[in-house]
Amino acid sequence: MTWLDALGWGGSALLVFSLMQARVLRFRALNLLACLILIVFNAILGIWPMVAMNAVLSAINVWFLVKLLRDRHDEAAFEVLEVRPDDAYLNYVLRRNAADIATFQPDFDAAGLGARPGDAAYVVQKGDETVGVVVIEPDGETARVRLDYVTPRFRDFSPGEFVWRRSHLLRDRGFRRVETSPRMVGAYYDRVGFSRTGDAYVLEL
Repeated sequence: MTWLDALGWGGSALLVFSLMQARVLRFRALNLLACLILIVFNAILGIWPMVAMNAVLSAINVWFLVKLLRDRHDEAAFEVLEVRPDDAYLNYVLRRNAADIATFQPDFDAAGLGARPGDAAYVVQKGDETVGVVVIEPDGETARVRLDYVTPRFRDFSPGEFVWRRSHLLRDRGFRRVETSPRMVGAYYDRVGFSRTGDAYVLEL
């Protein structure tokens, strides 16, 4: 196999692999890289219709990537909705994603108890799509994070940050600090103003 064969097969394999990605940002980035590789491959062989097609696909991917990255931390792009702990839709989302939730927060029983009476619960929306759920257990003036979950498509984002950034939602309930679960896997809190305290993260409101 020549290096040109390897380039063509590699680009094609990456294109197929990109289509298997659940995360929307990762899909666009990998698909763009595959299209660029295939542009080079087809240009060397002089297959101009394929060059043109991949150039158009690259432009589409760039447009979506710019939009996704621009919206990533834009409060206007995400809506935080406070819901009751026994809200039917909230508990549907928790049950539907119970196995995935257990991977990232094994101390939260999504399939069983879910949100408990007295908890504060928030659903984060992007348009018509639910992208995250935050469940908080009140402990005096401390809001203890029982769950901060992101759906697979938006795993490259951190929509829970919009709950913390709209701190009036928490201050109105009498909270003065937020403390995360020490068992959360892949925590992002150091990027949104939390301070590390032992195994947990703390945010002063």
